[in-house]
Amino acid sequence: MSQPLTIDFVSDIACPWCAIGLSSLQLALSRLGDAVDAQIVVHPFELNPQMGPEGEAIVDYLGKKYGRTPEQIEQTQAMIRERGASVGFNFGPRTYVYNTFDAHRLLHWAGLEGKQLPLKLALLRAYHSDGRDPSNHDVLVETAQSVGLDADAARKVLQNGDYADEVRAEEHEYQSHGIQSVPATIFNRRYLVSGGQPVDTFEQVIQQILAEA
Repeated sequence: MSQPLTIDFVSDIACPWCAIGLSSLQLALSRLGDAVDAQIVVHPFELNPQMGPEGEAIVDYLGKKYGRTPEQIEQTQAMIRERGASVGFNFGPRTYVYNTFDAHRLLHWAGLEGKQLPLKLALLRAYHSDGRDPSNHDVLVETAQSVGLDADAARKVLQNGDYADEVRAEEHEYQSHGIQSVPATIFNRRYLVSGGQPVDTFEQVIQQILAEA
């Protein structure tokens, strides 16, 4: 008999380690098969909430934020591409960073429509694999439609500013609980795993939680 497992995944679309972490988590769950009945709920976190609508070149952004040189950034991106490939996620040439608040609003709505996780995965691919702008409403609507959501309803959510308060409240809630970096994966609202961990790590954590339950 499958054991239920609630997984809260706090992350940002702009975060490459979130794409790696979610892919690793899903592979770990697939390895466990029928032993676990997992429900993944994604929650918003913004790495760059002050980012303007035009975005910023990733070299300039990371250089200012972390003091990294273009050479260091390229080395990190090469390592991220390698880690992504190991869990089946393809990283393309990401040259820009964008504001993701509207994407988080759309994800909140997608959760009400039962399509949150498919949209999250599609948005991660749109940005990290295809280099598309996740703040652009046309990109967001097209991505929503690709996972079976209604395009007109999605555009209405974006144009009307729907769910802004709900997203801000969720961001504040998790930050108030000490989440300062992502991805943050919380199992059964008790066990926190930080970072884009390997598949084996997630599998071991889940097995331990199931054993304790």
